[in-house]
Amino acid sequence: MSDATRISATPRHLRRLTTLFEIAGSVLAMAYALLIASNIGAEILGFTLLLISSGLFAGWAVIDRRWTFGLLQLFYAASAIIGLIRWA
Repeated sequence: MSDATRISATPRHLRRLTTLFEIAGSVLAMAYALLIASNIGAEILGFTLLLISSGLFAGWAVIDRRWTFGLLQLFYAASAIIGLIRWA
């Protein structure tokens, strides 16, 4: 199924939800990256944002049936949990 067909086959309320997940997940991932890269002692907050971001992206992957993208989010969630354990 092409992306154009997939979009038209997705109900409108689910498209809105995936857009929300995409935007919120992206903003949180950018905030995570900036917090970790800035090295200001906000690692716990940063890894928490990564965990939330990966959850949002995983929700998007499930709704949109993008299983490989969902698998990637499991990796990011595992990375976030390792970071939280390491820095806690």
